[in-house]
Amino acid sequence: MECRTPTSKDPHGPGAVSCPRAAHALLSRSGFHQAFPLLRARYRHRANADPAGTRPDTIRASRGDGMSATGAPAETPVQSPGANVGTAYTGRIGAIDLARGFAVCLMILSHGTNGLMPLDDFPAWGQVSVHAITKFSSSLFVIVFGIALAVAFMPKTTAPDWPQRRNRLLWRGLVVLFWYKVLTVVEMYGRHDTAAIVDTLLYRDFPSFVEILGFYAIALLWIPWLLPLWAKTPAVLRWLSPIPVAFASWWLLHHFDFWGVPQLQALIVEHPDYYTWGQLARGPLILIGLLIGGVLLQAYRAPRTRWALAGALALVSAALFAWFLIRAGDLRPLLVDIARNTGKHPPQLMFMLFSTGGAFALLALAVAGGEWLAKWLRPIAVIGSDAMMAFIVHISVIFLLLREVLGLYQSVTYERALLLTLLLLAATATWIWLWGTMKRALKRAPDTVVQRK
Repeated sequence: MECRTPTSKDPHGPGAVSCPRAAHALLSRSGFHQAFPLLRARYRHRANADPAGTRPDTIRASRGDGMSATGAPAETPVQSPGANVGTAYTGRIGAIDLARGFAVCLMILSHGTNGLMPLDDFPAWGQVSVHAITKFSSSLFVIVFGIALAVAFMPKTTAPDWPQRRNRLLWRGLVVLFWYKVLTVVEMYGRHDTAAIVDTLLYRDFPSFVEILGFYAIALLWIPWLLPLWAKTPAVLRWLSPIPVAFASWWLLHHFDFWGVPQLQALIVEHPDYYTWGQLARGPLILIGLLIGGVLLQAYRAPRTRWALAGALALVSAALFAWFLIRAGDLRPLLVDIARNTGKHPPQLMFMLFSTGGAFALLALAVAGGEWLAKWLRPIAVIGSDAMMAFIVHISVIFLLLREVLGLYQSVTYERALLLTLLLLAATATWIWLWGTMKRALKRAPDTVVQRK
């Protein structure tokens, strides 16, 4: 039986694999077989049991930019030639939404309290038990960014419509850049003069609460050009790639002055005077996310394989925390420093061990729980399904409503600030759910009118 070459009219979607031989070739190109030989044998066995390839397994694209919808519809099928080829999956990958939701919720928890009162006024119990834990969010957010790109876009890099998909990612980067600038004004309004706001908008300075959007905006302008090259890179080089990127970031930070422009250094490898996420400094986490996403895409519908991946992530988390504890010495003062962002910008070893250790632990939980856990933790998964909207809502509420309209800045206790933040989390999840429901209803409305006619 010949393998059919998919076209844009193919019911499986452009780039879909229509026979086991083609699926096997796709897996071989991804390097997944080389990394997991046992799964390779299992895949061959099941492919032989279904020689006609009549039961394609599809996974709908998760939001591939790590922040929100990328321009590719969430319903767009992404081929998943995983081990369990006989199980059809319809819907978003709940584990990705849940992991991103963990990151966003921790970020809102940090912003909601710190946006109403300075860190110096936090009680000791809040600094360690709450705000040290929120430091998991930045690393988890960046890793999930890479995972979502691997799931939603990597399988399409060889498809005929890849230029259009790439342009959607580029456009998404411009949209995120727009909101980054708008929310910069929102953050600084009322506390800074016009000159300071203009300097920040022109990259002479940087905000703090919304700066992560600047990182994603720039990343979405160069990563679309990397993905096709990444797909063609041998598996061994891909798995080793975070190491040279991390070394390059460290070397540039300590041996290059970026032509005397500290803002440029801040954008690329970070600078101690600016609260920024450097592209190279956090680049290894993006690459790690791409690697995990490639494995997750292949293994998601096979429970044992997915649990094996979750177990591997948990082991990495345990190793990072063990390394952290061995080097920690007096633990409590170190956790207080981490809660106060010591070692975050530029990233230092102890902060990154703690942050990435927690990120891997939460990611392992999301992967192990899969759709079941995403269903039971639905509000968190809803927030993770549209992180851009979550960011717009919580920054607007904190800085416009709570600080400016209600005048709560530095006039509330820590316990009240924490309660308001928990209410903000619930309101954010509710708003995103209502917004998504409204959009789906508007999309169905034209179809209903056509059917009636």
